[in-house]
Amino acid sequence: MIQFFKDATAVLIDYSFYYPLFMSYVWMAGGIYYYYRYERRTTPSVSQPPALAAYPRVSIIIPCFNEGAHARDTVNYALAQQYPDFEVIAVNDGSKDDTAAILDEMAASAARLRVIHLVQNQGKAVALNTAALLADSEFLVCIDGDALLDHHAVTWLMLHFGTGPRVAAVTGNPRIRNRSTLLGKIQVGEFSSIIGLIKRAQRTYGRLFTVSGVLCAFRKSALHQVGYWSSDMMTEDIDISWKLEVNHWDVRFEPNALVWILMPETIRGLWKQRLRWAMGGTQVLCKNFPILKLWRKRRMWPVYLEYALSVFWAYTMLMVFVLWVLGLLVALPPELRVGSLIPSWAGVVIGTTCLMQFFVSGRLDYRYDPQLGRNTYWMIWYPLAFWLINVATTVVAVPRTFLREKGRRARWVSPDRGFVK
Repeated sequence: MIQFFKDATAVLIDYSFYYPLFMSYVWMAGGIYYYYRYERRTTPSVSQPPALAAYPRVSIIIPCFNEGAHARDTVNYALAQQYPDFEVIAVNDGSKDDTAAILDEMAASAARLRVIHLVQNQGKAVALNTAALLADSEFLVCIDGDALLDHHAVTWLMLHFGTGPRVAAVTGNPRIRNRSTLLGKIQVGEFSSIIGLIKRAQRTYGRLFTVSGVLCAFRKSALHQVGYWSSDMMTEDIDISWKLEVNHWDVRFEPNALVWILMPETIRGLWKQRLRWAMGGTQVLCKNFPILKLWRKRRMWPVYLEYALSVFWAYTMLMVFVLWVLGLLVALPPELRVGSLIPSWAGVVIGTTCLMQFFVSGRLDYRYDPQLGRNTYWMIWYPLAFWLINVATTVVAVPRTFLREKGRRARWVSPDRGFVK
């Protein structure tokens, strides 16, 4: 039994180092295939979308909670869309600042803008559901209250609905616009080398784990079939992605649909954001566990397994850290001793692979963000800074998710949006 425990521990230690290595190559292979299969076929410029066979009416929905500092810019960019037939619906979800006054002032002079006021803060899902039910369009483009839409984003998103009757959602390509601190610079690279690359790979292999809540277009009839957004989920974007895909709807990624967003640039703000993401992912994992027993849902198995393995990896890294600390305090058997958190030769392999991943993703995303290369140097800090945060938030999120009251409404909390420079 003791030998079995030692062998199992050795396997888990190896898994903690080789899992991210393996997934990195999976993502790079999938991202490169996606580029040659889909991306390379599009026009060479984001500002030159192809002509659509039809331009159906679109409703751009902007849920807002305490967005007084950003609402005016967000709405103005939405109103500036180069698309012939659209409306903008801004939902003031019980804001306590001047958001309501700003939206009402803008609505008085903008014929395309409608404003909905909710008396109390009901959460983003309720705000989205309210606007969706009041919208007069079959197609909804949902963005966050700090998002600045590229002028052609709606056209790029609508391109997919015209070519696929089973397309229920198309997610866009978020770009970070606040790059004044180390955390901001690292996140610029993260959204291309990690998030953008993963979405390309997942699209190649079959199913997306989640759309980007900051920019996604939906087919309203598909939303109606699955019951719209769930008000008790911590991350409504992950949940709606799974509700659609479990019901055999297609969810796609469109890298040409750009949106410029703000991200946390403090450790506290980043922790809160990543903890919410981890809790939302865990919620969806638990909610959709029954699909593993259904053969007709088998196309969701790989993306489910991928996330489950990442959660397991976080706890494996916790075990490695605990063994390393114990090894400093007491004499452990050689099989259990962790001499260093990053062994020398494995560290070189992982570091080299990370650089390869940054290079591949940078080449794929350069056409959308020409300044991306300026942040390459700062990406050397990604494994140290963000792996620690992601591991810690996942470890904390799992028990907190299980202890969270079922059916509890997920309400707004004003985020740390960083600093614009």
